[in-house]
Amino acid sequence: MNLVERGDGFVEFWRERHLCTLATTRPDGTPHVVPVGVTLDPATGTARVITSGASQKARLVAAAGPEGAKVAVCQVDGRRWSTLEGTAVLRTEAEQVADAERRYAERYKQPRPNPSRVVVEIQVSRVLGNA
Repeated sequence: MNLVERGDGFVEFWRERHLCTLATTRPDGTPHVVPVGVTLDPATGTARVITSGASQKARLVAAAGPEGAKVAVCQVDGRRWSTLEGTAVLRTEAEQVADAERRYAERYKQPRPNPSRVVVEIQVSRVLGNA
């Protein structure tokens, strides 16, 4: 999904530094919502969250298998908000992790070293919000 078409305001909102949330679903169907940093590649419609491979969010996404887990990421700034829904898979390849770390450093700050880091990679299928 090409999100560039949503306009400059949308793209800029996802470049500004904002804390986000990631919502996944536990096996019992209850939501697991945690604060995260999210980066977005608007041209490919790919959102990324870096995390430890041992984290609950990583384990929930991995448990979904190759078909992926349905997730949502959201950010709010006053009255502006945006939610990205899509399918997440876990990426463990060194080049995928390094790319996600670089993107995170551009939006937030250089992440601390973490040899067990993985990437929750989300292919966005729906956008909600007013930003």
